[in-house]
Amino acid sequence: MGVFDVVALGELLIDFTENGVSVQGNPLLEANPGGAPCNVLAMLNRLGKKTAFIGKVGQDSFGQQLRMAVQESGTDITNLIMDAGTPTTLAFVHTKTDGDREFSFYRNPGADMMLKKEEVSEDIIKKGKVFHFGTLSSTHEDNCVATRFALAVAKENHLLISFDPNLREPLWDSLEHAKQEIEYGLSQCDILKISDNELIFLTGIEDLDEGMEKLKLQYNIPLIFLTMGKEGSRAYYHDWMVEEKPFIQENTIETTGAGDTFTGCALGYILEHGINDLTKEQLRELLLFANAGASIITTRKGALMVMPERSEIESLMKSR
Repeated sequence: MGVFDVVALGELLIDFTENGVSVQGNPLLEANPGGAPCNVLAMLNRLGKKTAFIGKVGQDSFGQQLRMAVQESGTDITNLIMDAGTPTTLAFVHTKTDGDREFSFYRNPGADMMLKKEEVSEDIIKKGKVFHFGTLSSTHEDNCVATRFALAVAKENHLLISFDPNLREPLWDSLEHAKQEIEYGLSQCDILKISDNELIFLTGIEDLDEGMEKLKLQYNIPLIFLTMGKEGSRAYYHDWMVEEKPFIQENTIETTGAGDTFTGCALGYILEHGINDLTKEQLRELLLFANAGASIITTRKGALMVMPERSEIESLMKSR
């Protein structure tokens, strides 16, 4: 039991990020390996954890690039399936002047949404300690059934369930559908990582304290992380709320992967300290560690291949 610290299921795609301008004045785009679940696993690998990924890419050059990248990051890819009939999903990330992003997706269909229930390896899930997922593996019927099945196997085998809604509005047929899938995830998880804008989307309440109260009343989630970008992050555990400021970087390029890096750092901490008897001091330490990791990734292009080392994170923490 427990061969893998974390097993994740979900999207694996190419993020095309802007990287300068050509001689003719056209934007140059760099094909970065991306997809939230594998970003989280890549961070965990850097922390010495063992991880496995369940998902699907196209049998095209992008699919081959992703397969190699995930394997090189240290994640087990036994259950990464190559689909000969559907191309790999592509995302184009447009960076705004403040470093925030807008996405446009080429996924109609994309291989990641073609994962079927019978392709999910029960054996790999059973060997995990934590099962991590988001909502993008539930946008269409087949991959939604596959995700529900994987989740059921994880719960039957007493894995901790980690959930990040990772709302990407353009990928849903309707925002009502997106909301339903987020609510389903909330009803299943032990650990939730949610961003401020996702909390507002879900509750319809602009005030984060009020929104979180509503969410906590509705769902009995043992540990919740709220990420607030330049405002830092919070942990909600028992009746406590612990908050830590971010590490603001002068040389931030873009925020791609910051939330995933945070999640990877947080899960790494929980794997080392457990979830049952955390102290306020430990929650503070966890948030500082995760904030520092997320801060470092904003200074790098892409995420999956450039996750920070533990020593880099610890050295940034000491700078405070």
